[in-house]
Amino acid sequence: MRLAAAALASASLLALTPSGPPTLPEQIADTGGGSQLITAQAPRVDSTSGTLTWWDRRDGHWVKAGSAAARFGAKGLTEGGSRKQGSNTTPTGLYGFPFAFGIKAAPAGTALEYRRVREGSWWCQDNDSRSYNRWTEPRPADCRASESERLIAYERQYAYALVVGFNYERPVRGRGAGIFLHVDGAGATAGCVSVSEDAMRRILGWVDPAKKPRMAIGTVSGGTAITRY
Repeated sequence: MRLAAAALASASLLALTPSGPPTLPEQIADTGGGSQLITAQAPRVDSTSGTLTWWDRRDGHWVKAGSAAARFGAKGLTEGGSRKQGSNTTPTGLYGFPFAFGIKAAPAGTALEYRRVREGSWWCQDNDSRSYNRWTEPRPADCRASESERLIAYERQYAYALVVGFNYERPVRGRGAGIFLHVDGAGATAGCVSVSEDAMRRILGWVDPAKKPRMAIGTVSGGTAITRY
């Protein structure tokens, strides 16, 4: 009877032990401590396309909630800490989401702060402005229009967008401004990550600020491997 009981207990433990290789988030050095994570992974640093996946942490394990094809910068990806503004590269690293915005109304279920884009909504990218790497409404006098984005002009891309917290908390001038997760345009981006409009709608309805969502951007291997972040 004792041998049978021991065998039964062993079988129960095996049933509770996860099988198969670890998921991508389980290979990442630091997922930010929350229970929601978006991974944006490209094959190489010179890639302009890859895969974006969103994950939930449940019972101590990461479970895939959705996935979509993604586009990256026209010049590929580069380490976020050394990125240069205007390089058309997507910064690798681990980032939060300050808020979301869009020309269209927020999708059903959106819990993150969502700002509607209006005629006077701009993203300041002027290195000489006090509003560098910030949403401004209206555009301040020290922020040149030629060095900024008038958000409503990007009707397709900014139908829905999430602000990626790259260079946001303490902006370093010259490193880059206006990095978003947004709707696909005609091709590669100027440094953002883009997915289909349907994927953006699903992501916005999924992101929960109470779960401290983060976004890890990186490559499959090398110095910018997503698992380093």
